Amino acid sequence: MESSPNLSPTGLALVKPPGADARGSALSAGHSLRRRVRYGPVELDPVTLDGALEVIERLVASRQGGAVFTANIDHVVKAARQADFREAYGRADLVLCDGQPLVWLSPLVGQRVPEKVSGSDLLLPLLKRAAARGFRVFLLGGAPGVVTAGAERLRSELGVDVVGWDDSVIGLTASADDDRIADRIREARPDLVLAFLGAPKSELFSDRVRDRIRPAVVVNLGASLDFYLGRVRRAPRWMQRAGVEWLYRLLQEPRRLARRYLVDDVQFLPLLWRTIWEERSARRRR
Repeated sequence: MESSPNLSPTGLALVKPPGADARGSALSAGHSLRRRVRYGPVELDPVTLDGALEVIERLVASRQGGAVFTANIDHVVKAARQADFREAYGRADLVLCDGQPLVWLSPLVGQRVPEKVSGSDLLLPLLKRAAARGFRVFLLGGAPGVVTAGAERLRSELGVDVVGWDDSVIGLTASADDDRIADRIREARPDLVLAFLGAPKSELFSDRVRDRIRPAVVVNLGASLDFYLGRVRRAPRWMQRAGVEWLYRLLQEPRRLARRYLVDDVQFLPLLWRTIWEERSARRRR
């Protein structure tokens, strides 16, 4: 049997997802970003932290809703394997670069990413801006009690208008719980929904409910609330800058993260080489 031209020998998808060239409502209405940076099936927006904050604020102002993802190597590999995750990324309005290696490698794939903007980097600046602008904020996900503690601390320390939270168990696929949680979010009328569910659950849920909770903008922030509350220690700044924050996390949670970092994420390499080859071929044709 002949292999598909869109698959690598490892079975990873190498094509862009449906809708990957579409932009969110606020972006297409006048705010143009530079050409996206592609790694396999995932495209990143080459923006700084300040640029990301401006785009999110513009999305909120548009009153059309939206979804913000933070992509790292693990997400690229997952998107190559999982069609639903890949398609969710293709519909995201803003995709930030959550990985120093992706910053360093970006010139090889045709467009430089100016800096890493992880969920943990974004959380406090975004919430400070939300407090200054009077945005209504809803907290979603995390371990039991995390969003409750987060809501209390964000209100007292930053003056954030937290209008609701939900830490229900959310599945990878659609269920009746989606409707209940979406109804709860809609009733709270937030401008921002900050999701702390982890990948791919967070992105899949955001994609499933985004139309039902408009005009809220969903920002997926991973474990950033755990870091803020001190439940999980983040790597020292020098490790973040050196691109080895993953090693710090691996040493903290080896049983949970060993396969992800040491086995699954190795599959990023064929995706990278194929993307470099495709980008160089495209430049020769231009």
